[in-house]
Amino acid sequence: MARPDKAAAVAELTDKFRTSNAAVLTEYRGLTVAQLKTLRRSLGENAQYAVVKNTLTLIAAREAGITLEDQLFAGPTAVAFVTGDPVESAKGLRDFAKDNPNLIIKGGVLDGKALSADEIKKLADLESREVLLSKLAGAMKGKQSQAASLFQALPTKLVRTADALRAKLAEQGGAE
Repeated sequence: MARPDKAAAVAELTDKFRTSNAAVLTEYRGLTVAQLKTLRRSLGENAQYAVVKNTLTLIAAREAGITLEDQLFAGPTAVAFVTGDPVESAKGLRDFAKDNPNLIIKGGVLDGKALSADEIKKLADLESREVLLSKLAGAMKGKQSQAASLFQALPTKLVRTADALRAKLAEQGGAE
């Protein structure tokens, strides 16, 4: 029979897995409390970084419908539960890991799909959602401007052609 405190911890972790857009598993061995505090701040408001027990986290992930490899839970594990933009949090973890080699990104989950450490690093290389949306909006605006210019050019060209034809007919009529 499971102890009530462990059952509560599994339930809390299961809820975090279900309500998060992404979760990144890391090994934090060798980091000081001050460094962990800095890491939590660098992740921003949309991520929660928690040191977890491997067995309970594995059980919670399975209860949430997420399949993760058992090898991700070797050694001391901490999970960054991301409720906002996963790219921003992945960048925060990547940048912190560059400065602090003791932080090792093991893998994670994005929208229920398991990710390897390399895939999380690729995610960190993406531009943020806001930047991508602004680029899309700029591209769409540019296409609209091109379409408006094209639609405006057709009547203008027609008017110029009609004026040229009228001038030519007047010239021919005056020459006879």
